[in-house]
Amino acid sequence: MSFKVKEVSKLAGVSVRTLHHYDEIGLLKPAQVGESGYRFYSEEDLERLQQILFFRELGFGLKEIKRMMDSPSFDRIEALELQRRMLEEKLEQTRSMIENIGRTIRHARGEIQMTQKQRFEGMDFTHNPYEQEARERWGDAAVDDANRRLEQRTQTPEMRADLQEEWDRRMNEMAQARHEDPASPRAQKLIGGWYDYLQTFGSYSHEAFAGLGRMYVQDERFTQNIDRCGEGLAAWMSEAMTIFSERKPG
Repeated sequence: MSFKVKEVSKLAGVSVRTLHHYDEIGLLKPAQVGESGYRFYSEEDLERLQQILFFRELGFGLKEIKRMMDSPSFDRIEALELQRRMLEEKLEQTRSMIENIGRTIRHARGEIQMTQKQRFEGMDFTHNPYEQEARERWGDAAVDDANRRLEQRTQTPEMRADLQEEWDRRMNEMAQARHEDPASPRAQKLIGGWYDYLQTFGSYSHEAFAGLGRMYVQDERFTQNIDRCGEGLAAWMSEAMTIFSERKPG
């Protein structure tokens, strides 16, 4: 049985443009392309797409997913088991934080008393694998240089205000576009502007830019801060940054 691209788009909840992008980068090639250029996907293609989307939900970049899934040693069952374990860990932390919020509400209402330790149960931001990855891949000097540049741009209240104003403007523009396909021309133009903006803080390679995008969805502090501008913005930016970086390697 074969499926047209629009059918796959509806089944999987991804845009046609995203499926075209997956085809272009060799991540998900349709089993057949008709004479008129129409793409037809097999059931095996749908299985691969499902696995791709599981990995994306866990914050993996498209290049990483392709590299893993194209490896001769890739085992679909093992990958599914790994994905399940990772999601279970994520779910457990989410449940703990939900319980903490419930206790905090009761504490705020005066119904119970919380200790200082209980305030932070279920939260663990001490380990950030992507920050460590950034230092390992691009060196302490690059990360430290970014920190120095930030300090230079925030020395006075006026400078901090200007920086915040530019941040807000760019975030609001991207928030308004977050319901569009991350691969669309408008989305990529906005993300390109975000890439240029970040260069004022440090020399970001496209690989580092994609890594930062992964942090937006893996680190709750990033996600919460960005999503204040629009629910789902962090995930949208992460996807758009990955696409931007893969189109412009280096």
